Amino acid sequence: FLTFPLLQTSPTSGMSFFQGKVVLVTGSSDGIGRSAAVLFAKAGAKVTITGRSSDKLAVTKSACVAAGAKAGDILELAGDVTDKQFITKLVQDTVDKFGRLDVLVNNAGAAIIDFTGKNGLDIPIEIFDHTMDLNVRSVILISQLAIPYLEKTQGAIVNVSSIVSSLFTCSQPFYPMSKTCLDQLTVQMAGTLIKKGIRVNSVNPGIIRTNFIQAAGLPSDAAKQFYDKADEKESTQIPLGKCGVPDDIGKIIVFLADRSQSEIIVGQRIVADGGSLLKNSLLSAEV
Repeated sequence: FLTFPLLQTSPTSGMSFFQGKVVLVTGSSDGIGRSAAVLFAKAGAKVTITGRSSDKLAVTKSACVAAGAKAGDILELAGDVTDKQFITKLVQDTVDKFGRLDVLVNNAGAAIIDFTGKNGLDIPIEIFDHTMDLNVRSVILISQLAIPYLEKTQGAIVNVSSIVSSLFTCSQPFYPMSKTCLDQLTVQMAGTLIKKGIRVNSVNPGIIRTNFIQAAGLPSDAAKQFYDKADEKESTQIPLGKCGVPDDIGKIIVFLADRSQSEIIVGQRIVADGGSLLKNSLLSAEV
């Protein structure tokens, strides 16, 4: 059976694999990104956290410090990952402060909801452009900037995708399309970058209890309705019997980034959905 140890230590040194290593996690002001940042910090890594909200980043930093990190080992930069100038600064400031980069976690992403009442391919093309810009183009740009540093450290890239890349969702098609594109990007990156010693993989979560729905622009009551419906279907639509939580995905991200544990895994989509794809209808328009 596969296990995903959080703080695996070297049998000779007694130290975590991530001790002294540097990790950059995008979209780390909340949810899965925050969880991953805290777990990396707990494992001894120096971590750059980024998101659009300075207040939420402060909460993430406090959680990292509470997990055992020194305040000086956490770099927080608020900004928009679709802004090339910002992500250039993000990567450069990380290397300037810590001297290296070992892991890039491309977690930032969102479903951009159209509130005009249109569905499917009637949704304005501007929504498609925004979705692809955030969920795909930004990943390409920041990865291009990080690759020279990751090559020096024989590092890893972990992309955060979604099981919707494999599903039909008639009401909002652009988000699943973007994640399908991200899955193929993971494969192309993996095949190319392994020649440089850089491993690339993705984790594809199912429904995870985060603020993702609110971040998509839905009001809190609509978000509650979404999760209430998910709760009703947990026992029948999720074989595991429950939705996931951010740490479920954060632990997998840490595992995939840990060469001492997952070196043989290259170019893979690790589906983490409690078995939802076995049902194939969890994220249909009726949910």
